[in-house]
Amino acid sequence: MSSLVSRVVVALAGLPLVLGAAYLGGWFLFALAACAALVALHELYRLARPLRPLVLAGYAGAVNALAGAELGGGEWMLAGFLVTFPLAFVFAAIAETRQSTTVAISTTVLGAAWVGFGLGHLLLIRELDEIGVEAILTVLVTVFAIDTFAYAGGRLAGRHRMTPVMSPNKTWEGFVFGAVAGVLATFFALYSSEVYGSWRGLVLGAVLVAAATVGDLFESLVKRDLGAKDTGRLLREHGGVLDRVDSLLFAGPAAYYALVALG
Repeated sequence: MSSLVSRVVVALAGLPLVLGAAYLGGWFLFALAACAALVALHELYRLARPLRPLVLAGYAGAVNALAGAELGGGEWMLAGFLVTFPLAFVFAAIAETRQSTTVAISTTVLGAAWVGFGLGHLLLIRELDEIGVEAILTVLVTVFAIDTFAYAGGRLAGRHRMTPVMSPNKTWEGFVFGAVAGVLATFFALYSSEVYGSWRGLVLGAVLVAAATVGDLFESLVKRDLGAKDTGRLLREHGGVLDRVDSLLFAGPAAYYALVALG
């Protein structure tokens, strides 16, 4: 099976599940986000094994952040995440490792915050009054459009490397394809919205393009630092779950605060 066909098959299988959970919201979306968080953290901590992350503390921090977001909003999301610190301290105190405690705890906290807050803000978007369903579906479809068209544009017309050090395969041509697709997807998705129609949709689209691109590059930099091309093979040509949600981990928080500011 070719790389492109494999990507299409995985996308067609996974997209309805993600959009369906987002539409239903509540504990359906929480369950999907929690599963994705645990798998993504497993992939990250596996790559960072030489740094000896305290994986149970990271898992607990990310899942508690998601539970807090679902139960009580942003304040409780932060409260849930903070459990990472005392658990990391306890596990570091009893762990038998020669790795620096500072390095081990820092790696643990990075993973829990990156994944937990990134996905947690998607739950916060879904809970926005009146426009939660519309907003979360718009964010998911837009980020999917950005990733898909950036990949296709890079394959078809990519000539100039965007970041040779962080991600040699990404090109400016692919970025332009993805950016145009993302802005247009947001604009048309919110075209009939009384609050976010017109210029606000364009602004939100631009925010999503910028955040999704930075999120993708951030993960590429982490993978390069850890000496890996992909975080896993669970999603075949898409790589691991962390490879698939990397853009959302930055786009989710950016979209939430943009929606609040614009609306």
